[in-house]
Amino acid sequence: MVERVTATPAALGLIDKLKEKYGPLMFHQSGGCCDGSSPMCYPEGEFLTGDSDVLLGKIGGSPFYISEAQYEYWKHTQLIIDVVDGRGGMFSLEGPEGKRFLTRSRVFTSEERQELNI
Repeated sequence: MVERVTATPAALGLIDKLKEKYGPLMFHQSGGCCDGSSPMCYPEGEFLTGDSDVLLGKIGGSPFYISEAQYEYWKHTQLIIDVVDGRGGMFSLEGPEGKRFLTRSRVFTSEERQELNI
């Protein structure tokens, strides 16, 4: 089965570290400018999702949501969550670690698009 969202080993390592500190986590990608362009990490349930949010899958066992509008732009791509040095969104849990999550992507192959019905 094709995954719509995956994470690099570095991102998975940071997710594990954050889970040890904060417990279960969740991610949300809104697609706005500034902080909204990066995936945000919260304690699970702290960010309220709504009818306009799409659950893409899980990374490191944590649910990953994206706004419906952003999903429409990116539905032909697999999101690959990575981590880089630097400060990201001030409300995202990885900030104090001196790291920030970063979304990379790749276009699905024609076979993958067929499997996903897109």
